Amino acid sequence: MRLIVADAGPLIALSRIRRLGVLREMFDEVVLPSLVVDELRLDEQRPGVEELRRAIVREKWLRIRKPRLELPIAGLDDGEVAAIHLSEQLRCPLLVDERRARTVAAGRGIRTVGTGRILIEAKRMGLIDRVGAELSELRHVGYRLSDALCLQILALAAEDEKP
Repeated sequence: MRLIVADAGPLIALSRIRRLGVLREMFDEVVLPSLVVDELRLDEQRPGVEELRRAIVREKWLRIRKPRLELPIAGLDDGEVAAIHLSEQLRCPLLVDERRARTVAAGRGIRTVGTGRILIEAKRMGLIDRVGAELSELRHVGYRLSDALCLQILALAAEDEKP
């Protein structure tokens, strides 16, 4: 069983480009802390929210769990802290993009996966055609990706486009 804990950022990013479903295809279980659900602001009308609401409320394939312990971690928001703790407790990877959270998680022995890696694996599995097109769409909807990161992701995906 392939399990992953997700932070809000990648869920928002993937839902805004209508690719949240790749997580359902890639993992047996995608878990998020209730504090991350709060950060998704499912009661608002924003791009991607309907897809998130459907996955959490109606289809229930994004599953909500509460970590046993949520001690603060300096420099991280509550959702990131909860996701790190839950990932530790479940002994599974963490889907997170924010650099500081990735650094803290890695320091605690947690394997991290970012949106870029998800897109690379989705392409490898035949779920998407081109990573470059998805990166362009992410940028178009306002997700911040540096040129250097895009080039790195494209190289890993064996695509030679410019970001």
